[in-house]
Amino acid sequence: MKEKKQFDAIVVGAGPAGSTAALKLARAGLKVALLERGEYPGAKNVSGAALYGMDFMENLIPGFSQTAPLERCISRKILGFLTDTSSLLIDFKNERAAAFPFNGFSILRPKFDRWLAERAEEAGACLICGTVATGLIKEKGQIVGVHTDREQGDLFADAVIAADGVNSFLAKEAGLQREFHAHEMSVGVKEVIQLSPEIIEDRFQLNGNEGTAMETVGAITGKVNGGGFLYTNRDSVSLGVVGQISTLMQYRVQPYALLELFKNHPTIRPLIRGGRTKEYAAHMIPEGGWKMFPRLYAPGLLVTGDAAGFVLVTGYLLLGINFAMLSGAAAADAVTAAAKKGDFSSPSMALYEKYLTDNQVLPTFKKFRHTPEFVSNPHIQNVYPEFVCSFMESLYRVDRGPVPKLAGLGLAELKKSGLSVGKMVKDVIQIGRTLA
Repeated sequence: MKEKKQFDAIVVGAGPAGSTAALKLARAGLKVALLERGEYPGAKNVSGAALYGMDFMENLIPGFSQTAPLERCISRKILGFLTDTSSLLIDFKNERAAAFPFNGFSILRPKFDRWLAERAEEAGACLICGTVATGLIKEKGQIVGVHTDREQGDLFADAVIAADGVNSFLAKEAGLQREFHAHEMSVGVKEVIQLSPEIIEDRFQLNGNEGTAMETVGAITGKVNGGGFLYTNRDSVSLGVVGQISTLMQYRVQPYALLELFKNHPTIRPLIRGGRTKEYAAHMIPEGGWKMFPRLYAPGLLVTGDAAGFVLVTGYLLLGINFAMLSGAAAADAVTAAAKKGDFSSPSMALYEKYLTDNQVLPTFKKFRHTPEFVSNPHIQNVYPEFVCSFMESLYRVDRGPVPKLAGLGLAELKKSGLSVGKMVKDVIQIGRTLA
């Protein structure tokens, strides 16, 4: 293989995980190829996302917040509980989040992915676009490269980093990833709606470059487990819904139908009124967390980002890009260490898990390992949103009858919801086990 080797490492996929890995490998002096199936990095990705973890970003690329193509710094966070006709919003605004070192930003993936891949190129990585890795090359049980659909065919290297997205073909071929269950996967459908910066700032009560991130749960997904989201960009709004595949199939619901319900909800419709849809797309999301992780390494191979299932859904946060980049950095460090030893065996590549532990990726997912069951609880999905909105409606309704006291009103609404004290205690225990 030494006679055939063209690169020290091959990274498959120029998303946040892959480009971060390629950037760090190139900085370490390794000859690295970064393969991207799209015409350019980001061409195959859905626009609109939230990026958190600015301390890591600034460490990776000094001056990150001044040079990266970021949209708006997220200074306003909204958690919404929806019924068909009402909503209860927990609205938190923090002006400190709008100043350095910032908390997070909204981004448009085509712009961001392309920019990050360019940083990897500047560091010395060889970006090869329009190229699909069709399989792994093995010699004596060791992965030594990838087959591609290019005319030149095979590419050889000491190590391959699979950053090829959810349902990773390479991880499955290596025997690291099992087939996913439908309840572990969701479909996200999203639109980017163009609005002027002035309208966005007025409707969302923002100043300058401030931005809003909103997540909702409740009526718009019906019996389908999922939720809605909205992020403000400079001159557009990214909004969409996420639906669990198993319940989409069970209730024969099309994801785009949920998106239309979300867009036309009385809380959402005024926010996007008069906007023009620029983009529509769908994307698979791994939401099984800790329990769906593949084995992360094999001789000559590491698995990162969505390919490893590094998407965290807590019920109040949806995090993916920061974990993708952290895992890409950890993979690069592991390959660099293996290259120094000249040892790409499985025990050597296992150092990857140590780096993922040191940077808190694995401990975080282990800590929140029960969240998939919590988020899929039908009481969380529908009963409690209906309960709290109905309670608020009754609380502020004034008619000819007596004004109710809180305790009596709460008991009446509890009875109407069908919840028993026993069921609520059980849910509180689940919340405590999951989030406390």
